[in-house]
Amino acid sequence: MGPRFEELFLPHLDAAYGLARFIARDAAAADDIVQESFLRALRSFGTYRGGDTRSWLLAIVRNCCFDWSRSVRGAQSAGTDAELESLPDECSDGPETSVVRRGEIDEVRAMIQRLPEPFRETLVLRELEELSYKEIAQITGVPMGTVMSRLARARNLLTRDLEQRR
Repeated sequence: MGPRFEELFLPHLDAAYGLARFIARDAAAADDIVQESFLRALRSFGTYRGGDTRSWLLAIVRNCCFDWSRSVRGAQSAGTDAELESLPDECSDGPETSVVRRGEIDEVRAMIQRLPEPFRETLVLRELEELSYKEIAQITGVPMGTVMSRLARARNLLTRDLEQRR
C-alpha cells in the first residue's frame, strides 16, 4: 500500500470491519471481507477522485459483503450465524452491574442481527458509524427518503422486539 492510500483509508478500518461484521454476521467472514475490500480499494485507488473516503470505502465493503453472501448461498443452501463477539465494557461499574449491562448489550446486538438486511445495514451505518443520511444513500445506492424510511422501520422493529422481551 502506498503512503497516501494508508493515510486516507486505514483510519476507517474499524468502521469497515463493523459494517462487514453486522452484514455478514460472522467474525471470520468479516475479516476476509475487509481484506478483500481494502484490496479492491487499493486496485481502484486510481479512480478515486476525492470526497469522503469513509463513504467510498464502506460502499466497497458493502459490495464485498453482498458478493460474499452470494458465494456462501451458492456453496450451501442453509447456514448458521456465528456467535457475536462481545463488545468491550468500558464502564467501571461493579461486577453485578457489569453482568447486567453485558446482558443488555448482548440482547440489543442480537436484536440488531435479527433485523432484515436493508434495515440492519441502514441502522448500523447511521447509529454505529454515525454517517449522514446522504452518505448512507450514496453507499447503499438508494434515495435519501428510502434511507430515512428504512431507519425508521429498523427503529420500530427494535422497539417492538424490546417491548416483547420485557
